Amino acid sequence: MSGLIGKKIGMTSIFDENGKNIPCTVIEAGPCVVTQVRTNEVDGYEALQLGFDDKNEKHSTKAALGHFKKAGTVAKKKVVEFQDFATEQKLGDLIDVTIFEEGEFVDVQGVSKGKGFQGVVKRHGFGGVGQATHGQHNRLRAPGSVGASSYPSRVFKGMRMAGRMGGENVKVQNLRVLKVVAEKNLLVVKGCVPGHKNSYVIIQK
Repeated sequence: MSGLIGKKIGMTSIFDENGKNIPCTVIEAGPCVVTQVRTNEVDGYEALQLGFDDKNEKHSTKAALGHFKKAGTVAKKKVVEFQDFATEQKLGDLIDVTIFEEGEFVDVQGVSKGKGFQGVVKRHGFGGVGQATHGQHNRLRAPGSVGASSYPSRVFKGMRMAGRMGGENVKVQNLRVLKVVAEKNLLVVKGCVPGHKNSYVIIQK
């Protein structure tokens, strides 16, 4: 599956030919360098390792510097492998946003915004005291009863409760590519993608 590493710039909206306002996300997609070519003979599987976003040498290990030197490039902050790449690439090749076309659909994967410790209303969409569910009486956003009577006298695993929310790997599928701005390495996709501004995302065809 062909793809690129990118950086989420932010959200905006554009108008289509019918005058409809479409929400969209702008992604800086590539250019990415092929930093390693995995083969069946050596690694047991076939894949391309791509590197994105230059990294300061003094913040890199000697092993990483040697790895990137083989590809003839500087150290990279983000490295991702893509299996079943559509086109054949060699070590050191540059892959840019032109592998995408306007109108096609892509999957975008990233780490969702971390929201810290949250209650059941925000985390799971409980109704609160307004709908008087889960045995609540006079507490606005409490989870209510979680027990299971005298048998089995414990709380079942997987019970929806308060806890840490966000900061998880999320993939949003079938986002339509609205624009490809090749000279600025920008990709505009319909809808929203996971992560905060300037977070890394993986775009797959």
